[in-house]
Amino acid sequence: MPAQKQITKPEEAGESSTSAAKKALTAASNGVPNYELPWVEKYRPVFLDDVVGNTETIDRLKIIAKEGNMPHVIISGMPGIGKTTSVLCLARQLLGDTYKEAVLELNASDERGIDVVRNRIKGFAQKKVTLPQGRHKLVILDEADSMTSGAQQALRRTMEIYSNTTRFAFACNQSNKIIEPLQSRCAILRYARLTDEQVVKRLLQIIEAEKVEYSDDGLAALVFSAEGDMRQAINNLQSTFAGFGFVSGDNVFKVVDSPHPIKVQAMLKACYEGNVDSALECLRELWDLGYSSHDIISTMFKVTKTIPTLSEHSKLEFIKEIGFTHMKILEGVQTLLQLSGCVARLCKLNMDPKRFEAASK
Repeated sequence: MPAQKQITKPEEAGESSTSAAKKALTAASNGVPNYELPWVEKYRPVFLDDVVGNTETIDRLKIIAKEGNMPHVIISGMPGIGKTTSVLCLARQLLGDTYKEAVLELNASDERGIDVVRNRIKGFAQKKVTLPQGRHKLVILDEADSMTSGAQQALRRTMEIYSNTTRFAFACNQSNKIIEPLQSRCAILRYARLTDEQVVKRLLQIIEAEKVEYSDDGLAALVFSAEGDMRQAINNLQSTFAGFGFVSGDNVFKVVDSPHPIKVQAMLKACYEGNVDSALECLRELWDLGYSSHDIISTMFKVTKTIPTLSEHSKLEFIKEIGFTHMKILEGVQTLLQLSGCVARLCKLNMDPKRFEAASK
């Protein structure tokens, strides 16, 4: 007769039965210790009604979820606006309890070769799964624009053969990097960047839930640095709160580690007034802080759009010059000289042309 195992009561181990039950529940449900989840995952929408922005596109997905007959889809748009999240929400609403076994999620930037199509995707498509009436298995390919051309070509036949049982959803930043034969097989949904109001609304919900202390300029800094990317905004919020305990504008820009807009605005104001020495001094200060050419020129572009004292004509001229310099930087010429030339040209825009005529004589 086997010996009975001695059972240790939670009270004997120095913890309450309630806390022991909570730990057991957490371990059973997650299989991992109860560490703090990143807020991006903690507050990720579960249903389509919870997804922020792109109302028209989300409404189309809701109709698909209601009717159940999902086509192959390509969802394109900038990062952090809910492409993958909305597909996962759609899958949950379509498949219910069979979600885990009926969905294959792959990140195409890691698994982007032809072997993945031949082995994993084809094997999943052949697998028999008991699904609700009229539903299909779903393959979600995130960052599909990173897939090799060979892998995309191999998908063509797989999509045709298993279309009775399996549907494909591609999430990508640039739909033009998906080959034409795949595009013609899919419904293409384009997601727009989120508005500042939409980002602020979700951030305030998280701030209230997590009891985060913040200032208005801190919230504005989060929105400014995110540029419509909800994922980045939430990550920056969590990082700032974890690092400083208070979300202020200065703390956010320390975490984001991008040039402070106030310093960039002072430089652009000097350019507008034609004060070359002051503008170049501001630029040198930013450069000495270790910011890259790309960081500085990108912040110059963002700040130019938000300066209220600049006329529309001046904004257009400034953005044109900044754009040309950005193009040169992206081509590989990432020197202080390029930025100095840009600043000098911006200063020249509002200077009296007669000053240059006298200098040329």
